Amino acid sequence: MHRSTRIRGLIALVAVALSLYVALTVPVHLGLDLRGGTQIVLETRPTADGDADDEATDRTMEVLRGRIDALGVAEPTIARSGSDRIVVELPGLQDPREAADVLGRTAQLSFHQVLGAAAPDDKPGRLPERAREQVLDDESGRPLRLEAASLTGKDVEKAAARLDQQGGAGWHVTVDFKGSGKDGWARLTGEAACHAAGDPARRVAIVLDDKIISSPQVDPSVACRSGISGGSTQITGSFDDSEAKELALLINGGALPVPVETVEQRTVGPTLGAEAITASAWAAVIGTALTSLFIIAVYRIMGALAAVALACYGLISYAALAALGATLTLPGLAGFVLAIGMAVDANVLVFERAREEYAARHRATPRSSVTAGFRRAFSAIADSNITTLIAAGLLFLLASGPVRGFGVTLGIGVLASMVSALVITRALADYAVSRPALRRRPHLTGIAHTGTVRDRLGRSNPSLMRHPRRWLAASAVALVAAASGIAVRGLDFGVEFTGGRLIEYTTATPVDADRARAALADAGFPRAVVQTSGENQLSVRTHQLSNAQAATITDTISDLTHQTDKIRDEAIGPSLGKELRQGALIALGVALGAQLIYLAARFRWLLGTSAVAALAHDVVILVGIFAWLGKPVDGVFLAALLTVIGYSVNDSVVVFDRIRELARANRGKPFARIADQALLQTLPRTVNTGMGAAFILTALAVLGGDSLTDFALALLIGLVVGTYSSMFTATPLAVELHRRS
Repeated sequence: MHRSTRIRGLIALVAVALSLYVALTVPVHLGLDLRGGTQIVLETRPTADGDADDEATDRTMEVLRGRIDALGVAEPTIARSGSDRIVVELPGLQDPREAADVLGRTAQLSFHQVLGAAAPDDKPGRLPERAREQVLDDESGRPLRLEAASLTGKDVEKAAARLDQQGGAGWHVTVDFKGSGKDGWARLTGEAACHAAGDPARRVAIVLDDKIISSPQVDPSVACRSGISGGSTQITGSFDDSEAKELALLINGGALPVPVETVEQRTVGPTLGAEAITASAWAAVIGTALTSLFIIAVYRIMGALAAVALACYGLISYAALAALGATLTLPGLAGFVLAIGMAVDANVLVFERAREEYAARHRATPRSSVTAGFRRAFSAIADSNITTLIAAGLLFLLASGPVRGFGVTLGIGVLASMVSALVITRALADYAVSRPALRRRPHLTGIAHTGTVRDRLGRSNPSLMRHPRRWLAASAVALVAAASGIAVRGLDFGVEFTGGRLIEYTTATPVDADRARAALADAGFPRAVVQTSGENQLSVRTHQLSNAQAATITDTISDLTHQTDKIRDEAIGPSLGKELRQGALIALGVALGAQLIYLAARFRWLLGTSAVAALAHDVVILVGIFAWLGKPVDGVFLAALLTVIGYSVNDSVVVFDRIRELARANRGKPFARIADQALLQTLPRTVNTGMGAAFILTALAVLGGDSLTDFALALLIGLVVGTYSSMFTATPLAVELHRRS
């Protein structure tokens, strides 16, 4: 056994052993879409007194962290996103109304001297002619003129909700002042005590976020200018227990330095995540089993070794996710399953190249053919994986939320697949072909014959590039048909791109969509879009709603059947929807540009331009098919689209890599003949790789559940379209451009 073989074997053993240790000892962090809970994205807003800069956002985070801790949610997380956004994750929280209200309120607490009743022509707000005065309505709706704040929430030491069980006054909030606040409270109440009983000026107004929450009169026993000593008071009102506790929580948490606005809110029920994990696991098991059986049937012993390497790939990918502390989201879980199919590609490239080497060389052995196959397939493997990594990197940098998790798992999967193919499969293959039993029976290796596809191509010897314009005409027809779908049917943009609210339910009995629309119209939501999927799933999509309005929709749907479970609730603000739409266009443009630059650098501008034109062709066709089918175009679809771009480039890279190799060996040979020969030589790899990925995607589409069906469908369509265009759009276009140059 060669020294290099022993080193590769040792590296493979260490990688598998280390991955197994990490997988058994380090848990993977599941995203909220898999374990259930609520995610709220807040955006800080500038005020007249200050900007929403990094410092203000950091101080806002600290205040929010105190409020979150007081909510009692287990394992909450709060993190910065950019310069002005804060992402709050609350696992297990299914009703976000209280959390959103507590987190979103500025909680600017102030104590004011009441100057008297407002004049009839005084409008609520600050009085322009008297800058230190403002008009606010008291608890009963009567307008009062208030002096500028004498005390603020910064003067409060603590607040607590109390129940007056003896006096029967109900719930109230006690407030204790600190430092100079004690004397300030005595001065404020002392000034108010100088007015007669019943005079509005004898009252003290307690204001929270420009709303009077309590304005009690100073007790007649308090003397003028002496005030209430002791540094404490009570905020009374018609509070119930939750309102009193929430007010105390806000006061103790302190005021936010700047206002915040909820730009995104997602709630996922615990059953949806559990079902998605189970469905994806079954899809992975069945898809991997079918793929393994296929490559074993095609490549025999080498296929069996590749199947073992696939299992190792899954272990390495999982361990890498756990070790990096990456969050596994629902699209990320799909990416993990998808990468299994993509991991087959490198093995197929090597085995097909080994078959060519075995057939081309006189007295070749399986060992020499495998060695040559790995060596000569390396450039195609590297180029095709780098293009997929570009797509994964763009998803991570330009996408948001769960889709970013897909970019992470896809990137990890690509790197793990290279380790699986170039280290583990290589070590196993080198060991196998060096065994005397296989040297005597080379047909068992799977590389001692050319294969069914290559045999048929060899017998027919078709000239695929004899009429490149015919292939381009067929692509143009498909392009026009897809574009007409976009023009005629339009695109059904998801709530992520339009803004609004999307709520999904499962019901105990089927609910007719027309009946649900009528019920929602009667409840005050005439423009709600109701759709059903499957037997017992129903979704409601509306414009921007408050949490109280969303609760009304849930109650309305619940009245139509005896049991309703909310499995998903997404709210996207209009500003974020516009930003995500622009980000999607930027992501597509950058993806195509990045692929063009890389391909032009690795090959030639002519080939790079042809490949990117084919990619644009794939994008339009995939979007057009979804338009004809009426499927939503959302963030998950964008993830599928960028993945298709990376995957489609793989096929083009393999063909162009062979064109480059043949052009160097056959200088002076017509480009069309070289392209034709390259297509015929790489077609078996394209077919076998496509079959392996198709097994995985079909399993994901059938078994992945409603949440992954559209995603898997987009990838499956993209796989077919991309495979076709790489051979019969990119290559004919390169031939035609070369002819004209």
